[in-house]
Amino acid sequence: MIESVLVLNANFEPVHVCDIRRALSLIYTQKAALIQNGRGEFHTVSRSYPIPSIIRLQNMIHRPRPIVQLSRHEILRRDHYTCQYCGKHGGILTIDHIIPKNAGGRHTWTNLVAACISCNHRKAARTPQQAGMELIRLPIQPPTSVFYYFEKYLNENEEWEPFLTGW
Repeated sequence: MIESVLVLNANFEPVHVCDIRRALSLIYTQKAALIQNGRGEFHTVSRSYPIPSIIRLQNMIHRPRPIVQLSRHEILRRDHYTCQYCGKHGGILTIDHIIPKNAGGRHTWTNLVAACISCNHRKAARTPQQAGMELIRLPIQPPTSVFYYFEKYLNENEEWEPFLTGW
């Protein structure tokens, strides 16, 4: 994975994750300031620059509150890459409509779950009750919290956690 840099707004609100090259460009053009190093130095012919882990934008940017877009990847992530019928973790997972499309089921957060291939075939175009199957947990729309957005980066960037807490 390309090393990631946490980008903070002028008020220290986490807004984005970029790569090191973009972060160095923002620092060099004085659009951002280095908040935390932690990855050593980047050497050029004439100078050395600290490799950023966290940068802060100099000017406040205003943006609408982000929402999690409905996608296959986000459904699998929400369900922790686990079949919601049998509990099988990993492997090849599909997306299942709880109420089938042919019965008026919609393409929404509360009607889609991760399912392994065998459970999806067993359920077929029926509801879980008709197929004699139960959901492990009911599907919901994922939270719009900062931790949900940035959690995939936290394992490799533990130093980010104090900057994510409280937002």
